Amino acid sequence: MARPEFHELVVADVRKETDDATSVAFHVPEELAESYRFVQGQYLTLRGEVDGEDLRRPYSVCVSPDKGELRVCVKKMPLGRFSSFVNDNLKAGDRLAVLPPMGRFHAPIEETGRKTYVLFAGGSGITPVISIIETVLEREPLATVTLFYGNRSTGDIIFRERLSDLKDTYLGRLRVFHVLSDQVPEVPLFGGMMTEDKVRDLVNSLTDPSEVDWFFICGPGPMMDGAKAALEGIGVEPSRIKIESFGARPIPSDMKKPAEVDMPGDDTPAADVDVIYQGMRKKIRVPFKGAPILDMAHDAKIDVPYACKGGVCCTCRAKLVEGEVEMDIVYGLEPDEIEAGYILTCQSHPVTDKIVVDYDG
Repeated sequence: MARPEFHELVVADVRKETDDATSVAFHVPEELAESYRFVQGQYLTLRGEVDGEDLRRPYSVCVSPDKGELRVCVKKMPLGRFSSFVNDNLKAGDRLAVLPPMGRFHAPIEETGRKTYVLFAGGSGITPVISIIETVLEREPLATVTLFYGNRSTGDIIFRERLSDLKDTYLGRLRVFHVLSDQVPEVPLFGGMMTEDKVRDLVNSLTDPSEVDWFFICGPGPMMDGAKAALEGIGVEPSRIKIESFGARPIPSDMKKPAEVDMPGDDTPAADVDVIYQGMRKKIRVPFKGAPILDMAHDAKIDVPYACKGGVCCTCRAKLVEGEVEMDIVYGLEPDEIEAGYILTCQSHPVTDKIVVDYDG
């Protein structure tokens, strides 16, 4: 299967969702419609030049596939160059390079299934979650959904009115509980941070975990870790828990940008790495300690794909055909993918003298 490629799309609409969150819809020409058909919970990788630098960032689609539009939501982050550009400068009629949808943060839709869903979102983690909620409510008429959504205050709640409208539309099938850390609610259960203890209390008080088919979690790293620990602690099987760590965990502070990578000299201990991409094979040198395979491939002018460089999105995934590597972070890979020999090249460092990685595999 061919690896997805960027296509330049026209911005159809830019909408403020909160003071620091903006949703962006794209016009998809008819000839690309099939390429940009998405599943609830998937994300797009956007690419643009900001202050003279080519930046790529992943953002979740925030509508159901039945809405007839391709829309993502971008929360403005402190020191976030791309998110600031989107929130402050992007307008209808602009063009951005966009990769087709990717991601596995979803469960199969069963139109006749009487399923129960419980979802946890924190901050901008609501973006893929609301896509899942809308799709389930629209396509599974017997399903029920409970959302626990954590924010600092009511002013920070993204899609607040939309969630309220969904509750009114699907009476008895959707419950939404807002958990606010900086406001004192009438019910103490709905105040404070979404910690492991808080999630455990919410689940035990308001759901029957044994009757829930799927749990979904998306938000800041500590919130996701706490929610996962709480669920597993009360006996929920890991196979019933879906976690979207994409875009929610910070890139490690010690991870160098490509421009800062120290290239190996003749006397630097390094491995010979064959990179296979788009049917071509090229040999590069990658130090045993230092820059990962992805950065060294880019330095050699091999335009292998990437998005987050934080080990969560899987855009840079490749098959390890020969040799051994060590990976710093493996958030984005499933256990069966690791078993099958796939690696994240943005996190991979050679262990053996000879390495072969296949992006086409």
